[in-house]
Amino acid sequence: MIPNHVIKKSQQRMDPYQTEGFVLGKGSSTPKIMLIGEAPGRNEVERGEPFIGRAGDKLDDFLTLAGLSREEIYITSVVRSRPYHIREKTNQDGTITRKTPNRAPNKKEMLAHAPLLDYQIQHLQPDIIVTLGNVALKRLLGDSYKITEVHGELLYQPIYYLQDDKDTTYTKTEQSYSIYPTFHPASVFYRQVLQETIEKDFTNLRHLLS
Repeated sequence: MIPNHVIKKSQQRMDPYQTEGFVLGKGSSTPKIMLIGEAPGRNEVERGEPFIGRAGDKLDDFLTLAGLSREEIYITSVVRSRPYHIREKTNQDGTITRKTPNRAPNKKEMLAHAPLLDYQIQHLQPDIIVTLGNVALKRLLGDSYKITEVHGELLYQPIYYLQDDKDTTYTKTEQSYSIYPTFHPASVFYRQVLQETIEKDFTNLRHLLS
């Protein structure tokens, strides 16, 4: 259980940024696997649950390949509020249509929510952390890592965390963690060719767990 003061401080740290809502995460309190995405989308903030909708359905399919269910894992994200763009369009009748599509979180937003993610990793102590996409991978291991180069590999090493919530740079943990990078489930909607790649990654995860 995450203390209320940790949650409240994380929400306050997001005040300066163009984001909305808050999704804490969901799953087992003693997970073998912790999945980390990048940020919730519109559906997630409306329902307060991570990975629902089309991306959630894809994730469930991949979890089945790994022999896992949502009840035995923990799912969260680097940033817990939905980052969005503001796009306005003037229609022929002079009215303005305003849209707020999702966007990837920036480094300042990731830093603002860093204490919350660090707290969860430290207290949940999962056997394996599965990073979904480049945002989560780089948040834990640094900018030199690329998902295209390390997906499907089990890495065992220290990760980056925020030593103090007033810091603006990360520090490496003394403890090493098992990190298993793969692509974000939603990536298959833009690059169908990744479907087979992600399926192989989750099948390989099943072998690692057994």
